[in-house]
Amino acid sequence: MAEKHFFEQIEFTNWYLIPYFKKHIDNFDSCNVLEVGCAEGGFVKVLHDRGIKVKGLELEQIRVDTAKSKAPELDIIQADITDPNVSENLGTKFDLIVMRDVIEHIPNRDAAFKNLYNLLNDNGFLFITFPPRFSGFAGHQQNGKSFFKYLPYIQILPNFLIRFLGKISNQSDKLINHVIINYKIGLSINKFERFYNKYSFEVIKKNLFLFRPIYKTRFGVNPINIPNIPLFREILAFGCETLLKKKV
Repeated sequence: MAEKHFFEQIEFTNWYLIPYFKKHIDNFDSCNVLEVGCAEGGFVKVLHDRGIKVKGLELEQIRVDTAKSKAPELDIIQADITDPNVSENLGTKFDLIVMRDVIEHIPNRDAAFKNLYNLLNDNGFLFITFPPRFSGFAGHQQNGKSFFKYLPYIQILPNFLIRFLGKISNQSDKLINHVIINYKIGLSINKFERFYNKYSFEVIKKNLFLFRPIYKTRFGVNPINIPNIPLFREILAFGCETLLKKKV
């Protein structure tokens, strides 16, 4: 599975992320880039091979080890973006920070946003994607098996119903708990907007998707955007993608 993720990250970076950044960020190829939550390092690998200065930060040591086994030349470290010493430990600032499907898993978002702001150079960019809390698969139930993985909005059900459906479809306790926790600490679009306004970021580009760009890599389905309408967006947007710029 780790190898599959690694090559999926490479494919998606080449198909979608590189063209996106080159379109919206001047001199992208000369940026100093940090990926927070780099997982198996596919994005870092692509940028490194293009000669772009890039560093990966990953919370789980096992994923750091996987990344380094795939590409020992990559600069990837185990660290926590909410650690008050992370800026000092990294010892440099960045022109672009990328966080894909990470922010929704971080309970202490104030600490995360404070560090993200401090790690960016003046006028630096922050690219964040996440599944909104009330969207169909924000519980990440698609990582399960049987019919459970196809049930949208299951995370909003009472916990006892989630556990019942999980048990009758032979899900592991770990996955069931994961779905429950993901909803408990999930991030709505409205709350996300409050965070980036609080920490002095301006929006350069925002996209809301019914079908996310990553679905083309995984399932061969083209992206479909939806309008930015309050409430409507929280339920129907399976992905929120935002490019922010640090205000100075």
